[in-house]
Amino acid sequence: MLDKKAKQKIINKFKTHETDTGSSQVQIAILTEEIKQLAEHLKRHKHDHSSRRGLLKKVGERRRLLKYLQKENEEQFKELAKKLNLKIAKKMVEDEEERKKREEEISVGETEEGEETNEKTEKQ
Repeated sequence: MLDKKAKQKIINKFKTHETDTGSSQVQIAILTEEIKQLAEHLKRHKHDHSSRRGLLKKVGERRRLLKYLQKENEEQFKELAKKLNLKIAKKMVEDEEERKKREEEISVGETEEGEETNEKTEKQ
């Protein structure tokens, strides 16, 4: 768990406006620091399963917040991922690009099928 000074330092670094304490960016940054601390703890205490469960919950929460931020504001998402050096964010960007590419292929395929159907009906 982060102490007040460390948490305030993170808030000051990632806040989006003067009174910001709970924006997605701040929450993600705080969770990232907590995840780092828990990972270090688990390296020393391999059998601490309750802390491991807490770590997994924090990772899941951060992933949900990252998805939300990516959907709402792609530019801020990329900026935050770069600042925090998040591997998961890089993977999320690649997955999103792949999904868009598949959707384009599907829509192009449907358009071509529609054109073929139109040509057949015109010939008849």
